[in-house]
Amino acid sequence: MKKIVVAGGCFWGVAEYYRRLKGVTHVEAGYAQGKTNNPTYEQVSYTDTNHAEVVEVTYDASKISLMKILEHLFRMIDPTSLNKQGNDVGTQYRTGVYYSDVEDLEIIETFIGLQRKQYEQEIVVEVEPLDKFWIAEQYHQDYLIKNPTGYCHIDMSLIEDHERKEDISPK
Repeated sequence: MKKIVVAGGCFWGVAEYYRRLKGVTHVEAGYAQGKTNNPTYEQVSYTDTNHAEVVEVTYDASKISLMKILEHLFRMIDPTSLNKQGNDVGTQYRTGVYYSDVEDLEIIETFIGLQRKQYEQEIVVEVEPLDKFWIAEQYHQDYLIKNPTGYCHIDMSLIEDHERKEDISPK
């Protein structure tokens, strides 16, 4: 199993989107790249912790590649929007890819380089080594399963049928 941490705005929708993909074995909402140890949602939302809302994606690389994980991130975000996705505005809603395996950096840079050709504006997705990942509070985990009418800026129909797990019920 491999892991990558991605930021795409509010982590509720990002986590649910990845949870539905074939090859993704686990998702965990959390916070990364900030200056506060073990931050709370309130700290991230209302103080200057500089954390991003992120999702740690655990995946089976024999079933889904990092390039495909990144392709899905770019399907669900506007990579030219700085600190804003959907109705959410603030540095905690920035976009990013945070890696632990240095071998992933070349794949990430190649992918973003290819994407640059498709946008007139600059791509503002952060690409950095993962500093620290802090798991978000339990009520944020599987949020859209627990709250099916909850706010979500992500269009789940962007997942094509052949990419979707057959059974997406919570485990």
